[in-house]
Amino acid sequence: MNWVSLCVYFQWDKKGWRRKLVTDSSCSFHVLLVSLLHRYQLFSMKHMIGLLILILLWSCPFLRYGMQGFNKAHHFTMEQSSGGYNFDVGNNSKQQPHVSLHLGLTDYRTFVGTNLSPMWERFLVPSEDERIQCQHTSSPLGNGAVVETSDKRILVLQRSNKVGEFPGYFVFPGGHPEPQEVGIISHEGFEELNQCHTINSKVSQEMFDSIVREVVEEIGAPADSLSSPIFIGVSRRILNVRPTAFFFIKCNLQSDEIQQLYSSAQDGFESTKLYTVSMNDLENMASKMPGCHRGGLALYKLMVQGTSDG
Repeated sequence: MNWVSLCVYFQWDKKGWRRKLVTDSSCSFHVLLVSLLHRYQLFSMKHMIGLLILILLWSCPFLRYGMQGFNKAHHFTMEQSSGGYNFDVGNNSKQQPHVSLHLGLTDYRTFVGTNLSPMWERFLVPSEDERIQCQHTSSPLGNGAVVETSDKRILVLQRSNKVGEFPGYFVFPGGHPEPQEVGIISHEGFEELNQCHTINSKVSQEMFDSIVREVVEEIGAPADSLSSPIFIGVSRRILNVRPTAFFFIKCNLQSDEIQQLYSSAQDGFESTKLYTVSMNDLENMASKMPGCHRGGLALYKLMVQGTSDG
């Protein structure tokens, strides 16, 4: 499962936090697995493998955090702190400026049936409010990290041609937060967890811990070489309205050191090559990035601009 939530990007300036949601209209469309199975005639009795694949996927127990969806949402806030940004819970007026996340649970079955459906637009409700507009979609919440090396290069992966989504595309390292990491293994009893401050705090922290895990597993850099993640915003694709939370992380290793570590990365099979690039290189790669990652690049540029203006 994944969190279902309303996530928005708040940019800090002299007038305070400004609400901003980054989208990308030129993002790529997910290839629906069911369509592929049908195309290659794997639904016939002669080819039971297609049916078995669907049964396995439909009964898959893993959870995801997702954007505003079918289940009751839970409220979390993210506060600015010395280490970047940390999630916290509560409505104390004396708190630092924060980002609110309304999170619920979704699963792969619901994701395939809504966001990945060829009729996904029919699930959208006419509204300028994203939470209302996407209330009938699964919208699993992904994460991504713009990682900067000590020699001021940005890490970009080229996805393997064997992966199901966006084969061969350029992406920032990332994946998704895991409800199982905080003891949530099913929908049952989840509504009662909203009353548990301990669980809420763990869920909030998982948003930051998960992106560090993804970077370690996909790049091979040790966790102690990475700074605390700084939340920079949420990018949402227009096609399939799927959101990704993006973070900025500094790594105290140089580009050549990370290239050596990448060769033995735990999840290195998901990609074919690691690039260490400049901002100009990123701009040139953008046309071959999934829409949500183009949004991540836009968020990174906003962060750099905000830092220079400050």
